Amino acid sequence: MALGFVLIKVMPRKEREVYEKLLKLDEVEELYPLFGEYDLIAKISVKDFEELSEVVVKKIRSIDGVIETKTLTGAKF
Repeated sequence: MALGFVLIKVMPRKEREVYEKLLKLDEVEELYPLFGEYDLIAKISVKDFEELSEVVVKKIRSIDGVIETKTLTGAKF
């Protein structure tokens, strides 16, 4: 099981729209708004790091309004 925390920068005034779209992704376990350099943080749980990469690149970065992501990886014990 692979775990990722994805920091997400969003275009101004698109935060709510991106937040709502992220909530619909099955891989998103938790999602929180942030104050500071990044606007959102998503906890992603998948079977392996290859799937994590697919989710970030094909699902998260493709959402209109997402301008940057940074992924921190880990594994469940």
